[in-house]
Amino acid sequence: MNELFSIGEISKLFNIDVRLLRHYDKIALLKPEFVNEENGYRYYSTRQFECLNTIHYLRSLNMPLPKIREFLENRDDKKILKILREQKRQVEEERKELDRIEKKIENRLLQIEDAFQSEFDKIEERTLKERKIAVLKKELAISDDLEQPIRELAKRNSLHAVMFLGKVGVSISSVNLQRGNFDKFSAVFVVIEPEDNCQKNLSCLPGGNYLTLRFQGTHPDAEASYIKMLQYMKEKGYELAGDSLEFALIDYGLTNDPSKFITELQIPYKKP
Repeated sequence: MNELFSIGEISKLFNIDVRLLRHYDKIALLKPEFVNEENGYRYYSTRQFECLNTIHYLRSLNMPLPKIREFLENRDDKKILKILREQKRQVEEERKELDRIEKKIENRLLQIEDAFQSEFDKIEERTLKERKIAVLKKELAISDDLEQPIRELAKRNSLHAVMFLGKVGVSISSVNLQRGNFDKFSAVFVVIEPEDNCQKNLSCLPGGNYLTLRFQGTHPDAEASYIKMLQYMKEKGYELAGDSLEFALIDYGLTNDPSKFITELQIPYKKP
């Protein structure tokens, strides 16, 4: 007769938690060789050691327990090749997802670190690339709470995991800019990055020439900066080429200190 080992002894021999061994029994992955009916103690035999080794190894490959049980119920060389190939494909998919998440983290780190280095109230002439956006065109007063339209945009486009500071923006129409009306937004939008896995129902912000300026504060503090940028455009003989873009780079989403809030304005223009 094979030597029997208590569940505690097996736990120490294989460095497996007793609770996990009980779980293996419960799901019929590894049932004890013998259970004492009087006290309910579980005992395992040496012939189950190889099975435990197999479970331990396949779990180290992050293989799900049901798939391990499926193999153990019908052990076969072709079967193991099949589940290993399936697990390899799963690992490859997980690696792609982790790479995507890492890229999103890198983008946010660069964005926030760049915001911390801001030079305020300086107008820059920049050439920006085309950007994909999801947009909600809706007239909003500058005093309106933007959270509701932002949530509407997120829900309509399934963007809940995409919405983040520095990616969400608002626009003032070119008509209102020309009239000097800075108290109404014409749209709320979110910039979609390749890593966001959202490529449906998108619009494009055209690439080209933009005036940009960063200031301390948020939307209600933007009027003086808009006036300064439009005056600069006039002095240079530039022509307004579209709606403005306004991004909160740092606000309550990152800090409770209003003195650290930073907003960037972008206004497209054409040279004569």
